[in-house]
Formats: sequence, structure tokens, C-alpha cells
Amino acid sequence: MDGADTARRRPTITDVARLAGVSPQTVSRYLRFNGGLKPATLERVEKAIRELDYRPNLVARSMRTRKTGRLALLMPAMAFNPSRMLAGASSAAQTAGYFVDVVSAGGGVGARSERLLELADSGQYEGILSLAPVLPSVEARLHQRTTVVISADFDDEMRGIGELADATPVVRMIEHLVALGHSRFFHVAGDGHFASARARRQSYVDTVERLGVESVGIFDGDWSGESGIEAIRSLPSSARPTAVIAANDLVAAGVVRGARERGWDVPGDVSVTGWDNVGVGQFMTPSLTTVDVDLERLGSKAMAKLIAGLTNTAPEPNGVSLFRVVWRESTAEPPPGSRLAP
Repeated sequence: MDGADTARRRPTITDVARLAGVSPQTVSRYLRFNGGLKPATLERVEKAIRELDYRPNLVARSMRTRKTGRLALLMPAMAFNPSRMLAGASSAAQTAGYFVDVVSAGGGVGARSERLLELADSGQYEGILSLAPVLPSVEARLHQRTTVVISADFDDEMRGIGELADATPVVRMIEHLVALGHSRFFHVAGDGHFASARARRQSYVDTVERLGVESVGIFDGDWSGESGIEAIRSLPSSARPTAVIAANDLVAAGVVRGARERGWDVPGDVSVTGWDNVGVGQFMTPSLTTVDVDLERLGSKAMAKLIAGLTNTAPEPNGVSLFRVVWRESTAEPPPGSRLAP
């Protein structure tokens, strides 16, 4: 084979293995799911794949194994665009050599369950990942048709449930603020129809009670900046908090504005926290303390479960929380006269 033929020939696993100095089995393992390989081995394989511009030949694999190389990712009718989570899931699938089709199904759990059965019976997909619940009776039938993983991260209204509703960061923020000396807290809650809002509200109540500090109240908001402003306006002058736990970053921005309307300095008079780590938060004055949610990893973890089922392997254990508190300028020690006694 001359140089021109070599240039035109599609690189194979063997080519990648030779360039990386590993066995073809190691490359195959990487393509299925890259967990378990030593960091140095991972680096050599990834470098070889980039240099050769290697892409798994899904058509050849389909002819050889009668597998399509395609996965379906089923979501409820989208109320917003969960692009970060889809990016994480798609990246995990691509690394393992699969294509992903995103399918949106409206009409509630019944319609979504029927759509899932149609996808399973179509023969187009090796596996299906559903990011919302399906009927239990349908879930039992699905596994007789194809590999299916139900990772119920959203309900029919695209409201976060399951791991996304974990309110542990509220506990961590209040504990930290109490350690700084804060003694009076206020919570501006999100829409109570959301499991995440209910969980954060309950965590606030439980943590304030456990730590023996004062709550000057809870304002039931709706995730909007306006609710943050109204919450601060609703407080009597005698009930000024030293720290406000807001349901999300937009609410927190409203809280900051409401505080300034009342002549309160943030964080000199009152500290404020948000949730979501939206891009604008770091550019606010003051920059906003918030909770970062690793949606890419949530999608990747869900897809890893599906790929593990397809390859008869165990997904790599990952006990790291999806959430990280990002401490910025909107939180500080409370005013000297209001500090909690040691």
C-alpha cells in the first residue's frame, strides 16, 4: 500500500494502539468506557486518537454485530434548554463510540411511556436513556426489548427531581455563615411546585433550628427577581436579617436591589447567597456567592449507566457531589453589633 492509499485509509483501532504503544484491547476498552485505565495510558490513547483523527466505524460494527451504534435520550417536552446536561451525556456517548438522538415527548408520563415503548420496538437504538419517570408497568416491559436506563432527573414540567433536588448546599452555606457570626436569617423560597424549592425551604428550617439561630421569616417566591425585591420590602425594620438565603441567583439579585432600596449594604449589613452560578453573578457588585451545579457531569453519569448496561460492565463509582458552593463578595462577617456570641 503506497503513501496515498495509507492517507486515504480510515484509521483503525490497531493503528491507534500502535501509535499509543498499547494493545488493541486497551483502545477498545477506552472506547467502550474509559474508566479504570491509568492516567498515563488515557493520555497516550487520547493523543493517538486526536493525531489520527480516529472515529469508530459504526457502519462496520452494525454489519458485524447487528448493532446500530445509536442511543436515544428521551426527555419531557422542554420547558427550557438543558444544554449542559445534554452536552455531558452526548460527550460520554461519543467517547464510547455511539451517536445520540434526543427525543422530546410531550403529553405526560403515559404518553412518554408509550413513546419509550415505540423507540424500544423500532430496532433503531441499542439503548435508551430517559431523564424522566415512566409508568412502572411499562418500565418492566422495556427491559425485554432493549437496554434502558431511567434516570429520573426531571418531572413532566422539566422541574428538577432526584439528585437535582438535593438541598445539602443550603445546610453548608448556613453553617458557614453561622461560623462567621451570623445570627438572624431570612429565606426567599422558590416556587413550591418544584421539589428543589421545597427541599431548600425545609433544609433552611431544619438547619436554622438545629444551629439555634433566629429566622426572621420565609418569603414564598416564584424564582423571579421581583420576588426577591418584594421579600426585602416585606420585612419590618425591626426584623432585619444578617443573612438572606435566596432560592436562585435571579432571586438573589432582587434581594440585593431590595436591600439597597432600604439603604442596607451588601455584605456590610446583610450577606446574600444564590443558587445556579449563572454567568452574570460573578460580575455583579458585589459578586454573588452561589451554588454551582455540575449539570454536565449529571448527564455524563446517567449516560455512563446506560453504556455500562450495554457493555455488561459496572459504571465507575463516583460519590462526588454535583454541587459546589462558590463563595464571593456578597457574603462576609455580620455587622459587629449583631455577631453571634461565641
